[in-house]
Amino acid sequence: MSLINTQIKPFKTTAYQDGKFVDITEADLKGKWSVVVFYPADFTFVCPTELEDLADKYEEFKKLGVEIYSVSTDTHFSHKAWHDTSAAIKKVKYVMLGDPTGTITRNFDVMIEEEGLALRGTFVINPEGQIKLCEIHDNGIGRDAAELLRKVKAAQYVAAHPGEVCPAKWKEGEKTLKPSLDLVGKI
Repeated sequence: MSLINTQIKPFKTTAYQDGKFVDITEADLKGKWSVVVFYPADFTFVCPTELEDLADKYEEFKKLGVEIYSVSTDTHFSHKAWHDTSAAIKKVKYVMLGDPTGTITRNFDVMIEEEGLALRGTFVINPEGQIKLCEIHDNGIGRDAAELLRKVKAAQYVAAHPGEVCPAKWKEGEKTLKPSLDLVGKI
């Protein structure tokens, strides 16, 4: 069953952000656009490249009113230690959720049960708490923050312009489509 258009499920955890430990619940993801990015584990190989890429684009996400939440099954203590020792992770200013119980990871259906780790899952959540984008793939394949930013802009555009859709490779400011009987077979 797809998670698209479903409500995020309840959770409560401790996160690391800006040198502090903070408590986060699903309520913190509501009222604004949110991106939740799952990754397998701290102190690994592809993960820091992705999190650094997101860190490099974080200000652009914030300008769109989007908060980023990274999640792994590590603890908030591990996130702090990684932040303190990795040049790539030192750049991270967004929230790093600890999920040692796997509750959040299971809520989003990205838990690899036999390993206790998350798949690489990316979720865009609207201000009402509905999942609007879900992308899950193998842990050996890194993600691209620029492409995620494009998808967030498309999701925000569609939400603000009912009856319009964004075609493939759509970028902000480009032409959209208005599905109608007259458009059938003409694309």
